[in-house]
Amino acid sequence: MMSRRQSLKGLGVLAGGWAALSGLFAGAPAHAGQAERAYEVNRTDAEWQKLLKPDAYRVLRRAGTEAPGSSPLNREKRAGTYTCAGCALPLFSATTKFDSGTGWPSFWQPLKDAVVEEADVSLFMKRTEVLCRRCGGHLGHVFDDGPRPTGLRYCMNGVALGFTPAAA
Repeated sequence: MMSRRQSLKGLGVLAGGWAALSGLFAGAPAHAGQAERAYEVNRTDAEWQKLLKPDAYRVLRRAGTEAPGSSPLNREKRAGTYTCAGCALPLFSATTKFDSGTGWPSFWQPLKDAVVEEADVSLFMKRTEVLCRRCGGHLGHVFDDGPRPTGLRYCMNGVALGFTPAAA
């Protein structure tokens, strides 16, 4: 049986390893598709860094992940549209948002032609990455454990999204 101290020490080692691995790939494209696919909105890395806040840059351009529960969009309940923080493309209707209990804004369906999906085999897992169709920004991942009618959970990083309330 592991003591609490041993468990915490093990988590610290894992976190340190994760930070080291993240640093190794900091200069690499966020995903293979970002380098291979042509997008409508193209900017240099320097332009993206100037345009985006540091946390949004890390997620959108380097496929990072925000801390769970950190996004104010988790609590957003108004009617409206969620957009890409990189290029303002409408991505999700608020009518498809649901509380997944994961700590990230979650949706059961994107708007038509808003996102592209690519295989992601990073971190020794097989997942499906969700990208903005217009700028290629990393938004999050899609999983097959969502609610009806699609059964999908588009688990998005709040810093990768903007929100436009519906007109009154």
